[in-house]
Amino acid sequence: MADKQATLTYNDKTIDLPVLEGSVGPEVLDIRKLYGQTGAFTYDPGYKSTGSCESALTYIDGDEGVLLHRGYPIGQLAEQSSFMEVSYLLLNGELPSKDELDDFTYTISRHTMLHEQLSTFYRGFRRDAHPMAIMCGVVGALSAFYHDSTDISDPEQRKIASHRLVAKMPTIAAMAYKYSVGQPFLYPDNSLSYTGNFLRMTFGVPAEPYEVVPAVEKAMDRIFILHADHEQNASTSTVRLAGSSGANPFACIAAGIACLWGPAHGGANEAALNMLREIGTPDKIPHYIERAKDKNDPFRLMGFGHRVYKNYDPRATVMQKTVREVFDALKVNDPLFETALRLEELALQDDYFIEKKLFPNVDFYSGVILSAIGFPTTMFTALFALARTVGWVAQWNEMISDPAQVIGRPRQLYTGPTQRDYVPVGQR
Repeated sequence: MADKQATLTYNDKTIDLPVLEGSVGPEVLDIRKLYGQTGAFTYDPGYKSTGSCESALTYIDGDEGVLLHRGYPIGQLAEQSSFMEVSYLLLNGELPSKDELDDFTYTISRHTMLHEQLSTFYRGFRRDAHPMAIMCGVVGALSAFYHDSTDISDPEQRKIASHRLVAKMPTIAAMAYKYSVGQPFLYPDNSLSYTGNFLRMTFGVPAEPYEVVPAVEKAMDRIFILHADHEQNASTSTVRLAGSSGANPFACIAAGIACLWGPAHGGANEAALNMLREIGTPDKIPHYIERAKDKNDPFRLMGFGHRVYKNYDPRATVMQKTVREVFDALKVNDPLFETALRLEELALQDDYFIEKKLFPNVDFYSGVILSAIGFPTTMFTALFALARTVGWVAQWNEMISDPAQVIGRPRQLYTGPTQRDYVPVGQR
């Protein structure tokens, strides 16, 4: 029972609601007994004022532009850490020692291959199938191949399933790309890093050795870190809701992928890149800024603003620096980058955007980087899913271990007809 109480009066009845406090962030009114005590429940479309769970994974302060994983600022992790280290942190709660990181990396590398029969499964898709459609199907099908890690009551099986999902997602994503372009699948090379291995499986060919470009490898690793987890967003909430029914972990992550596929969630970096292409060159930016201000004009500045962040997205700061590193390493001379920089500069000086707190978010730059590396826009969301898998898995594990967790069952405000009698078809 919480020390503080909030008092609610409804229909001449007064009840006390416990006030819960986390380690940081706003206080929370515990309304679990509200319906039982009052006969009424809350109405909160989109759950923007509702806490659905208790979590120790990720903290976001949108007003201050703060993102912490297990207490560590995202900027420090992206600049100094690696995706494998961040994955260990999210899954286990603390940063690993050197030996722990080596053991974890070794374990993940030993789960990178897919069951050979899954290559036949890929060939059942049309050649022009969207990579996210393939990933939904393949990840959901993993439960048909790995029966030894679907018992969610067994902590060891949950651990094995977690490792398998993190390890196999790069292989699944790379094979989806290879299938779409008609190139042969490449088996993983466990002598490479997690990110280097993914780049080789995606862009390498059997006819010649693939050389990993360090700047590109570092950029992709940062992108993976920046997308690893983001609190209770739509896809993470989907994973938790699916998991609350007792569904196996592969089905839960497939549900998360399906939700992420939505353009309002995972497709923002593709939309931002398309917008920059539409603008074309820096001299056209003022015209498009004026269009963005016009409520009667359908044009919108994509990659600006965020449902949570009302300040500068801390992930965007890292991305801006990373763009230049990638372009320099690949000797890319792309007007898109100069357009992006100039657009950011002009928008941040404009009173309209300042007043509405429309700051660049991580999607504003990540699409430019991924395009420079060579990924088609259809792969952008698949890469997001690859990176977010470790967050989904960590959230799923946390949910399974939470004694307060019950099956999700949102309520509704019913506005349909009241009870009425059936009329036979001949009498209507």
